[in-house]
Amino acid sequence: MVQRKVVLSDRAASTASKNWRAGALIMAALIGLPVQAQNVDTAFLAPNKHLTAEGIPPIPADLAIKTAAYNDFRGRALLEWHPTRREMLLSTRTKGVGVQLHLLRAPMGELEQLTDFPDPVRRGTFEPKSGAYIVFERDEGGSEANQLFRLDLADRKITLLTDPKEKHSSGEWNHAGDKMLLTSIQLDKTAGAGGRAEVTTGLWLLDPLQPDGKRKIADLPGGGWGNFAWSPNDKTLIAGEYKSANETNVWLIDVATGARRQLLPAPGRKNALPIAHGNMTFSHDGQSVLLTSDQAGEFQQLVKINLGTGKTQILTRHINWGVASVELSKFSSRLAGVVNRDGLAELRLFDAVTGRELPRPAIPLGGVGRTRWRQTDELGFTLNSARSPGEIYSLNLSSGKAEQWTDQTVGGAGALDTSKFVDQQIIRWKSFDGRSISGLMAKPPTRPGTRLPVLISIHGGPEGQATIGFLGRNNYLVNEMGIALIQPNVRGSTGFGKSFLKLDNGYKREDSVKDIGALFDWIAAQPDLDPTRVAVIGGSYGGYMSLAVATHYPDRIVGAIDVVGISNFVSFLERTESYRRDLRRVEYGDERIPEMRAFMEKIAPLNNAHKITKPLFVVQGKNDPRVPLNEAEQIVARVRQNNTPVWYLMADNEGHGFARKPNADFYFFAQLRFLEQYLLKRD
Repeated sequence: MVQRKVVLSDRAASTASKNWRAGALIMAALIGLPVQAQNVDTAFLAPNKHLTAEGIPPIPADLAIKTAAYNDFRGRALLEWHPTRREMLLSTRTKGVGVQLHLLRAPMGELEQLTDFPDPVRRGTFEPKSGAYIVFERDEGGSEANQLFRLDLADRKITLLTDPKEKHSSGEWNHAGDKMLLTSIQLDKTAGAGGRAEVTTGLWLLDPLQPDGKRKIADLPGGGWGNFAWSPNDKTLIAGEYKSANETNVWLIDVATGARRQLLPAPGRKNALPIAHGNMTFSHDGQSVLLTSDQAGEFQQLVKINLGTGKTQILTRHINWGVASVELSKFSSRLAGVVNRDGLAELRLFDAVTGRELPRPAIPLGGVGRTRWRQTDELGFTLNSARSPGEIYSLNLSSGKAEQWTDQTVGGAGALDTSKFVDQQIIRWKSFDGRSISGLMAKPPTRPGTRLPVLISIHGGPEGQATIGFLGRNNYLVNEMGIALIQPNVRGSTGFGKSFLKLDNGYKREDSVKDIGALFDWIAAQPDLDPTRVAVIGGSYGGYMSLAVATHYPDRIVGAIDVVGISNFVSFLERTESYRRDLRRVEYGDERIPEMRAFMEKIAPLNNAHKITKPLFVVQGKNDPRVPLNEAEQIVARVRQNNTPVWYLMADNEGHGFARKPNADFYFFAQLRFLEQYLLKRD
């Protein structure tokens, strides 16, 4: 892979670097950050009008210039090939705002920006006949109430296609290429009493050129429906009904009548463990379905099921890891699968007819992201690594040649050389019950006799996973601040089998917190890590973990950062959007059951907040539909009663995390300030 340099595209950035303090002011202005100053020597960054910052000390303006290159990574994500030309639709960021849609007409060509909104646009699809228009999704202010829009490429006119009172998601185009699937889910703000006793998913057939004529196929019970795929004759859909991370039912739906028939698990199957299925698609002849399933083992395996005979063929029995995604070529029997091998996403190729694994031509080293087939069986994919935030490649299976399509070093003057960015290494430790827990560590070089401060960064989900790839802004912590970054995969993480996935469910919730307690012991045993300088950070469920660690192990950390985290599972379940509530109850427990409610109240960080004695930084989006604002407000108020330092940052135009770049930049600067003050200091 070519060496990566991240571009500072603004010419003023290069000029600014000649004068450090003046440069800080210029850089702050360039990226849209307000600056308060009497003069350049006393300048500090101010939160923008959408941010509420409490307890956060002044942030020196020169952080803007020090970290500028680390704030300018621009990973590319392949969305789709143009239906008739060798062109790509992709998402990336080219300006100081969030991710938007772009068109790329040739390998290494100039990106043509198609959308320009304050909120990110990450999903889009070409009209499949001529590519005359694009249908894309976006929300406002992080609400996740996505709406669909049509973007006509001839005149760039944008037309709203959906009802803003509901949440929508686009689905696959039919094979005829004239209609696409659309799902809609009601929102609590239209429920009257602030919540819904029952949630349904509306499944629609939409012609984006005539949106008022859309036809409802069916009302499906619950909010977990997805993974729809068309049969070759466009008469039947296959669909997944997500119940939990360990259970997904598979249905066949008649497009004309909406009638549905359960395919998996087979009707009448009794006294069996739940099975998770995913990545459903029909074979080209319509006689079989291809999907992933963990029915035959711990991991998701690629399976082919004959619809007539019920015969099941496991195509990846020889692979001892889970299949994360599947992409069947529309024009041949070739199938691309991505295998999660201990956190590294590997590309594998199969013949969907014979089930045989095919040889794969060499591709650059890295983790493979979204795969997309082109008409000629050319496979496009995204690739990232420790040194690249994501570039797009294509693989020609006839010639065996891999071709690079994007390179963010092109077109810039100043750059950051990423060739020496450190690789993540897999670490393992024994937990309280003897179980082996693993994680990833990125560690800067150390001098003999010195020990590094440690930041433990816990993923969300809980059904998430820390995977091998680009560290983004966290590279600054490792490279410039000398912090060892550990990303644990505590019990309940995906990627390690279905049994491991269930080990933190319900009454086992705090067992995952104990995994972090064991990690503290492992850190103390390492000669180059400093057990007296450890902080913890996490987002969403990882935010809960961060708070829980702060209550269980206050003497083993110097501070905690909670980003959109749960402070009490009872109040969370009562206030999260109704379409998510039942899905989360399977994982966390049902708060309506008195015994479970009592357990949730007992372990809630909010009810143990008197134990949080080390500095706390809480970050929250006002419009978060998943973890509502109340979860942050209540823990901030309670911990302040301890006379514990509490930093609080809230954005009124964000949801479940900060997606707008000016907000994300200020949060990053505040995070660095927090780590400098509490993690890097020596007693």
